[in-house]
Amino acid sequence: MKLAIEVVLQTFLSFFAILFITRILGRQQLAQLTMQEYINGITFGSIAATLATDVSQRTWQHMIGLFLFGILTFLVSYISSKNINIARIIQGESELVIKDGHILEKNLNKFHYTIDELHHLLRKKDIFNIKDVKYGILETTGEISVIKVSHKNNVTLEDLNMLGQQDDIKAEVIVTGNIIYENLINRNLTAQWLIDQLRMYGISDIREVFYANLDGNNKLYVDKYKDNVEEN
Repeated sequence: MKLAIEVVLQTFLSFFAILFITRILGRQQLAQLTMQEYINGITFGSIAATLATDVSQRTWQHMIGLFLFGILTFLVSYISSKNINIARIIQGESELVIKDGHILEKNLNKFHYTIDELHHLLRKKDIFNIKDVKYGILETTGEISVIKVSHKNNVTLEDLNMLGQQDDIKAEVIVTGNIIYENLINRNLTAQWLIDQLRMYGISDIREVFYANLDGNNKLYVDKYKDNVEEN
């Protein structure tokens, strides 16, 4: 019974202690889940859980650890806010991953993102075609900021009371140099047809292609590993 009461009291203490520390640190923990905040959140949770359930050590020992970690987190955040170079070292930097409709594979790989994950982020921005993207910047929070090509930001056809062609879902046919045969078969196309199309782009080896897809009219979009695009 005494042990149960001790656990209950430590749990209440742990809950309000971490609530207090998070409040002091501000809402950045919730609003911007960078790598630093992600690690801090896990560590805070681990220390708080130990404080709540570990009765083999004195409570004040866990409390010191919890508040010391909170102080260190605050100091790092404060120093980062005053020095941009330190902030970049701790939090990382945003990276340009799409330029003029081309994927910058090296920059994308720095975040260890796959093409599927990139498409997922773009779909959340209501973008279903990479060619519609002028610049795509992957933020340290894992989100993507997008500037569309100019003609996609002009007055909409709805504003002019006109009907336009509906964007369709693209079918992936090459991903990281590998043919997606299933999608070709669904379009009643062959690998030879795809190879012939690639030759029109001056591509003789499929391994040169990082990503390729087909629109509703079987028009091919190709992104090569070497795009000859400057990575600013």
